[in-house]
Amino acid sequence: MRSLRMLEQVVERIETAEVLDRPAEVVAGLLGRVPRPGPVEDFASGTAIGHPLHPALVAVPIGAWTAVSYLDLTGADADTARRLVGLGNLAALPAALTGANDWLSTVGAERRMGFVHATLNYTALTLYGASWLARRRGRRGAGTALALAGAGVLSAGGYLGGHLTYAAGVGVDTTVFQQFPTDWVDLASESDVPADGAIAHEVNGVPILLARDSGQVVALADRCTHRGGPLHEGTIADGCVTCPWHESVFQLADGTVVSGPASRPQPVLDARVVDGRVQVRRGPEPRALRTNPVGH
Repeated sequence: MRSLRMLEQVVERIETAEVLDRPAEVVAGLLGRVPRPGPVEDFASGTAIGHPLHPALVAVPIGAWTAVSYLDLTGADADTARRLVGLGNLAALPAALTGANDWLSTVGAERRMGFVHATLNYTALTLYGASWLARRRGRRGAGTALALAGAGVLSAGGYLGGHLTYAAGVGVDTTVFQQFPTDWVDLASESDVPADGAIAHEVNGVPILLARDSGQVVALADRCTHRGGPLHEGTIADGCVTCPWHESVFQLADGTVVSGPASRPQPVLDARVVDGRVQVRRGPEPRALRTNPVGH
């Protein structure tokens, strides 16, 4: 469709617009000064619930603001409309903070797209803030116009947010399409697995991390579920592996996330040693979308 192609062209221009890099880096530098690692970052990343928190939080302001437009266009209760604008404005704040947290760990085209996405959403929030002030002063007509303008800007920001997730994969488990072996395969010599580090070998293009936990050889997907960092280049300590890119920490025994920004656990494979050789497998795979092997 012609309209779809036009949208794709706009997205492509944003993704390749190097002019966005400088302002994006300035904003990232300012946000990077805010203490994040630890419980605050884990909460903002959705580590405790196993999924990014930002997409869940945006539903509240979008719902409230959409209801406002309905009330305005139908001439329904003005006080309710004003309260809903205020609710949307307040709910947008934690949504914006969690989105900023997720954006900080992006680079390149994804960072540019996220920068424009956030700019549009902050513009929409500003318009809704002005709408609330106008309504408080008894100027519902002006408040309605500002809210409708905010809805238009918010729709554009929402489209880019959907593109970031569904087209660029930001926030998606980066191992989701990797096809792990379901039968035992020979991977490496047991003597190659260090006592205090890790190595990585590939099976059908899929990198597998091998390390030791309490002396026993363990195997995990080497690609970090958060942004795809090579875990074997990270630190192995206290039964955990730390991603070298964004410092997510996973337990070697079961892949559980110990600390974020990762929210999804690391896939773990069965591992055994036969005649000095390490063999691994994942077992039966119930997920239908894991149909094609995906490596790096």
